[in-house]
Amino acid sequence: MANKRLRGLSLFSNVGIAEAYFEQIGLDILIANELKEKRAKFYSDVYPNSEMLVGDITDEELRNQIVKKSIDSEIELIIATPPCQGMSVAGNRNEFDERNQLIYYAVDVIKRVKPKYAIIENVPTILKTKIMVNGIIMLIPDYLRDSLSEYHFNSESLIKAMDHGVPQMRERNIFLLVRNDINLEWTFPEKEPVINLEHAIGHLPSIDPLLREGIDLTLEKFPDFLKKKENALAVSKWHFPPKHSWKQVEWMMHTPTGKSAIYNPVYFPQKEDGTPVVAHHNHYRRMYWDKPSRTITQNNGVISSLACVHPGRKYLKNGEILYSDPRVLTIYELLIVSSLPIDWPIPDWADETFIRKVIGEGIPSRLVRVIVENLINKI
Repeated sequence: MANKRLRGLSLFSNVGIAEAYFEQIGLDILIANELKEKRAKFYSDVYPNSEMLVGDITDEELRNQIVKKSIDSEIELIIATPPCQGMSVAGNRNEFDERNQLIYYAVDVIKRVKPKYAIIENVPTILKTKIMVNGIIMLIPDYLRDSLSEYHFNSESLIKAMDHGVPQMRERNIFLLVRNDINLEWTFPEKEPVINLEHAIGHLPSIDPLLREGIDLTLEKFPDFLKKKENALAVSKWHFPPKHSWKQVEWMMHTPTGKSAIYNPVYFPQKEDGTPVVAHHNHYRRMYWDKPSRTITQNNGVISSLACVHPGRKYLKNGEILYSDPRVLTIYELLIVSSLPIDWPIPDWADETFIRKVIGEGIPSRLVRVIVENLINKI
């Protein structure tokens, strides 16, 4: 690999999860743009060498500033990860959601900056999502290829994170663009062996949840709580007990690895009057040890969310079969299953809910790393 480093621009940067390994592999993000100030501050704290331009990319004045600085900095690669909530199957899909139109502004910047390379990342449903362009309804992929005809695209754009060293079943659509005057084919790297949760987090110490009802009830239900907490914090300050209500914890204590509590014969999610809670089959569900994690969502701190509960270990107590770790993953475990560096410098001011949300929003760092490395190794 040449020693040359690439100069990059990040659009829709969020807190910079995609960028976690860029400096290490030879890509310097010189300029970044993020709409929300809290996310932009997080980004700047983690990446102080990048110039963060905070504001709305739809604002022409700001976009002109991004373009000018990028041209002056001789930006060679642009990574654009526009919000996907309007297309995501995890949200309420709306084909003409205004957030889907943000792709226009990413295209505008790419056309004007003319980088050698570009990455446009989103959810798989982007392939079937339509937008309105000058009064004409078009599929987003057709719009991109028509608007960016000076670039050639990768032929296969769907990619699974679990095929590239990430212990998470997250599928993304990633367009890789190379300017037509550059004789280089940029493709996805070769697949790697799948990493399951046993391999990824199975070595970590067990943790009991902190009950919302208070420490007294926590210690009554989990006499080893403080000792387990101490052992966990010895691993990382981010490996601390999540907080849950006792009723949800009790349901999960009776839920086997890989199963949902909604199928429990006695300890199932129920209302105060005892009637069952109506839920999707993946709600109140434990993960599997022998598989990667399911896609980490923004709401990963809530037991009732989509398959986000720790796999747990079976044990006997007073003749009753129970399962340990009746809780969601800790932030430390989320770093691992999202392939972020375990020493990623999360700012101390960031609260747990915010950290969980942005990790759930982000593309797994290692997936982006191996894709960009595959480019750098060909230059």
